[in-house]
Amino acid sequence: MSGDLQYADVPTPIGTFRVVWDGRGVQVVDLLERGAEQTGTPSGARMLRAPYPPGSPPKQLAEYFRGERAAFDLTIEPLSGTDFDRVVWNALAKVPAGQTITYGELARRTGHAGSARAVGGAMHRNPVPILIPCHRVVGAAGSLTGYGLGLWRKKWLLDREGAWPIRSRSVEGPRGRSQRTLDGPSSGGRRTKPRH
Repeated sequence: MSGDLQYADVPTPIGTFRVVWDGRGVQVVDLLERGAEQTGTPSGARMLRAPYPPGSPPKQLAEYFRGERAAFDLTIEPLSGTDFDRVVWNALAKVPAGQTITYGELARRTGHAGSARAVGGAMHRNPVPILIPCHRVVGAAGSLTGYGLGLWRKKWLLDREGAWPIRSRSVEGPRGRSQRTLDGPSSGGRRTKPRH
């Protein structure tokens, strides 16, 4: 990737997504839909049109939606977010396609047990959906809650990744405690890496 700020509009089965990136990483992924909350395209960004270079953010996003890619090999550089948000996003980036996690479990994994609502706030503020996979975060017992792009899109994404329908199971957590987690069949690892 070059060092200049670029963006591209990637059509997908669930809407057109604008991805904004520079030489350090992806800054924004916005759903371009009337009425959808958007982060916005930074001034001075240059538009890149298809065909996209191999390995570029829009190419990888298009491959994901075509079912050719389960994991992204990109660096994430969100334009916004608190320190807490970034800790939560980093932990979430480790949940691979084909699996889900509850808000409560994600709070525990970040060292903030009992902060499920705060984790929900971090999901709401996520400026890079899909790449930081907030669609993989579900409510207790697998309920589909709290997705800013629409619950039907959340279900579509989970289905596309093989995590729908959601199945509950218990696994041994740290120190042998039984923890309730939600997942579906695993479809491989994920290499998306938010940076601090």
